[in-house]
Amino acid sequence: MSVAASVVSQTPIPTPVRSERIERFEEAGVTGQQPGSAVDLTHDPWVGEVRLVSRPESAGAARRLTRLQLQTRWLLGPQLTEDAVLLVSELVGNAVKHTGAEVFGLRIRRRRGWLRIEVRDPSRALPCHLPVREFDVSGRGLWLVDRLADRWGVDLLPHGKCTWFELRLARP
Repeated sequence: MSVAASVVSQTPIPTPVRSERIERFEEAGVTGQQPGSAVDLTHDPWVGEVRLVSRPESAGAARRLTRLQLQTRWLLGPQLTEDAVLLVSELVGNAVKHTGAEVFGLRIRRRRGWLRIEVRDPSRALPCHLPVREFDVSGRGLWLVDRLADRWGVDLLPHGKCTWFELRLARP
């Protein structure tokens, strides 16, 4: 049994009714609830946490979910969307590469004047913001987050951590 299937089978979740939301995910190239799927589409990242299997292709699923939410649902601008997609990819990459977790969570929130994206994993190890040199080929993730996000941080949780960033929304 794949990791995705074993995670889904441990948590009783009602079978989703085919909905407009799932059709929008599929149009964006995000699929779920199939054996080996990287993403659980029974939850919306803007309503609750979406669980993703900790493997490299989950970064693509997280990018597509982020783009779908920001551009299609909230109609946010292209530059803000591109920055958010890049930063979510960096946080997901860190969760996949450094935490040893089987799954992690993605949540996208919008509140007055701010966009907040959170990646939650079961590791309590804090991410390291290392200095970046010109020819480094890796290790730029948190440097990018620090440069592009208006705010970012890590909240320690009883069973893991939540790494997050916020981008200020332009006033209409």
